[in-house]
Amino acid sequence: MKWKLAAALATLALAACGAQEAPVPVETASQAADDLPVMGQEVPVLALGDSLFAGYGVEPGQSYPARLEAALKAKGINAKVVNAGVSGDTTAGGLQRLDFVLNGMKAPPALAIISLGGNDMLRGLPPEQTRKNLDQLLTRLAERKVPVVLMGMVSAPNWGPDHAKAFNAIYPDLARKHGAVLVPFFLDPVIGKPELIQADHIHPTAAGLDLMVEATLGKVMGALPESATRAVSTHSGPP
Repeated sequence: MKWKLAAALATLALAACGAQEAPVPVETASQAADDLPVMGQEVPVLALGDSLFAGYGVEPGQSYPARLEAALKAKGINAKVVNAGVSGDTTAGGLQRLDFVLNGMKAPPALAIISLGGNDMLRGLPPEQTRKNLDQLLTRLAERKVPVVLMGMVSAPNWGPDHAKAFNAIYPDLARKHGAVLVPFFLDPVIGKPELIQADHIHPTAAGLDLMVEATLGKVMGALPESATRAVSTHSGPP
């Protein structure tokens, strides 16, 4: 039952990914944590995805990338998260703009967080096409020696068991192939909690996004290179 509910919410959550008429521009999510103590050199993190990163229906400082940056800074990590979320984006779109986004960053990212594929599923694109695009995207990041956290999605029940079998296997398969850290289902923290969904009954509220950050923060921190967290570990250790 939970799996079906999760799949249904995934469908709803991505149904409005193309609802914004103008794409969300790439921005640095630097809000909300400037006064928190941080240590070490700046740690650039790339968040490449669709409306779940773009911050549909919430203030810029309340998007997942912005709140993730604040959470990392609260842990003492001097993170700078670049929000490359664009509503309605597919895996093909993410792959197409990956190099442009990477080349536009001031420094190579210490980590890339990828949330793509839900719109492919919603539009009924072949799962093998989604797999191919994500595989190429992860390969390009590996060539640049950028570690990855991959946010998983699930197929909606209306596409049938064959689609579900093909689509749902994409994320764990590619995570294993490329050594990426996998979040099995990105929207899982807001499942069954209507108070964490906006009035459109589709997108997470700011509070819902905070819960998603809380649920994924450990995996993000664990995926960062040791050099990015060394100062924090040293500071938190015994005197």
